[in-house]
Amino acid sequence: MGDVTGGAGRGGGGCVGVVGKPETIEQLTKEVKLLKVKLEDERQKLNDVPLTNVAARLEAVATLAIKQRRALKGHQGKVLCTAWCNDKRHLVSSSQDGKIIIWDAFSTRKEYAITMATTWVMACAYAPSGNMVACGGLDNKVTVYPLSMDEDVTAKKRAVGTHTSYMSCCTFPYSDQQILTGSGDSTCALWDVESGQMLQSFHGHQGDVMALDHAPSETGNTFVSGGCDKMAMVWDMRTGRCVQSFEGHESDINSVKFYPSGDAVATGSDDATCRLYDLRADREVAQYSKESIIFGVNAVDFSVSGRLLFAGYNDYTVNVWDTLKCQRLTTLYGHENRVSCLKMSPDGTAISTGSWDFTLRIWA
Repeated sequence: MGDVTGGAGRGGGGCVGVVGKPETIEQLTKEVKLLKVKLEDERQKLNDVPLTNVAARLEAVATLAIKQRRALKGHQGKVLCTAWCNDKRHLVSSSQDGKIIIWDAFSTRKEYAITMATTWVMACAYAPSGNMVACGGLDNKVTVYPLSMDEDVTAKKRAVGTHTSYMSCCTFPYSDQQILTGSGDSTCALWDVESGQMLQSFHGHQGDVMALDHAPSETGNTFVSGGCDKMAMVWDMRTGRCVQSFEGHESDINSVKFYPSGDAVATGSDDATCRLYDLRADREVAQYSKESIIFGVNAVDFSVSGRLLFAGYNDYTVNVWDTLKCQRLTTLYGHENRVSCLKMSPDGTAISTGSWDFTLRIWA
C-alpha cells in the first residue's frame, strides 16, 4: 500500500492527492494484470504432460454395445430432470407439464404421478433412503414428498426452503436430513428438511446457478456448482466458502459432475464442449469437443469407473467420450428433441435420459 500513500503524498496536499488517485488505481490495475500473467506462467511450468499423452499408452475402450432398452411415456411436456433411486430400479422425473412421476424402470410402470402447483418443475431428486423425493422449479421452492403406498402422497408434502428466483437443481447430500439447492438468484443453499431452516447459503456466482453435484461421500463436505457466469465453483458446505473456481467455458455451464474418485469435475456447456477440471492440479486437463459438434451440452455423467463420459446435446443425441483419450466412442440416437437430462444408474448398468420430446429412455 506504500504506493497509494506515496502517490497522494507527492501531490503535496490533500486536494491534489485526490486527483492523483485515479493514476494510482491504474497502476494497481496494471500490477494486478502483471501478477495474473506471472501466476499463469508459474502454473504452466507445473503442467508436465497433457492428459491425452499419458492416455496414449492405455488400451482403447472395447466396442460399446449400448442400446435403447425402455421408453417411459407419460409426461405431457418437456422432461427437465431425472434422478435414480438407490434401489437401482426406480427413477423420478420432472417436467414442464407440472408433474413429477416415479417410474419402475424395469416394467416402465408409473408408481406415482404428483401434480405440482406450478409448471416447469426444473429439478427433482431421490432421497438416499428412497422414501422421499424433492422437487422445485418456477415456484422458487423446494418441496419434499414422502413416498408411502397407503395414503395420498400430496397430503404429506412439505415446502422446505424458498429462493428469490426459480430453483434449477437440487440434491440430497449423503442423507435424508439435508437438501442442497441451486437457483436463478445466483446462490446455492443447504436446508434442513425437518425444520425447513437454511443451514448455509453460498454466494459467489455472477449469474443463474444451473447445476450442482456433491462430492462422493469419502471426499468430505464439498459440492460443485455451474452457472450462467461460465464458472464452475467448488464449495465447502460447512463454511459456505468457495474453495476453488474454474473458468474456460465460453458460454453457460448447464451441468456439472464429480469424477467417481472425487478428484476432478466434468462440466457441460452451451459452447458445445465438455471439460474436465482436476481439483489437485487446479486447472482444466481435458476438453471433449469436435468441430462437427456445434450444439450445446445440457447434461453430463460418468460411468462407474470414470472411463466413459456421457453427454446429452441439443441436437437430440447422447455422445459417449473416452474420458482419458478425449475421443468420441459412439453416439446414441433415439430422442426426437433436445436431451435435457441424463443420469447413470447407481450400479452403472444403465443410463436414463430425458428429453424435450416428452419421453425418458433407458439405455444399457
